[in-house]
Amino acid sequence: MNMMKTILPVMVFVCSVTMSIAYGETDLRIDDLPSGTEQVTFVELGSVKCIPCKQMEPVMEAIKEAYAKKVKVVFHDVWAQKGQLYAEAYGIRIIPTQVFVNKKGEEIFRHEGYFPQEEIETVLHNAGVEK
Repeated sequence: MNMMKTILPVMVFVCSVTMSIAYGETDLRIDDLPSGTEQVTFVELGSVKCIPCKQMEPVMEAIKEAYAKKVKVVFHDVWAQKGQLYAEAYGIRIIPTQVFVNKKGEEIFRHEGYFPQEEIETVLHNAGVEK
């Protein structure tokens, strides 16, 4: 009986931590989800010090303007301390990496490296997002 008094609180703690992780309560990606009229989030994981990542800046801006209120554009600098958490959360291997997420939080497309605007627009079109 004494052992149960010790083990039970530990089991409750482990279960609550496991449940919060399983249901995304500690998942940083929740802030990246589309909201309101936004249908998709375009997440760019890169660095302000990476040349291919810098080449993505005008592409991100063009998508943001062309798809205003339909596509949420988010950038995470994964070489910065705070951004490293997003690199882990998204499981990236190289930068830049682009991840497209729907309102349900489901990843609908992923690309590694420089990604031209025309190809991003094809991804958005295939996801049902129009200008």
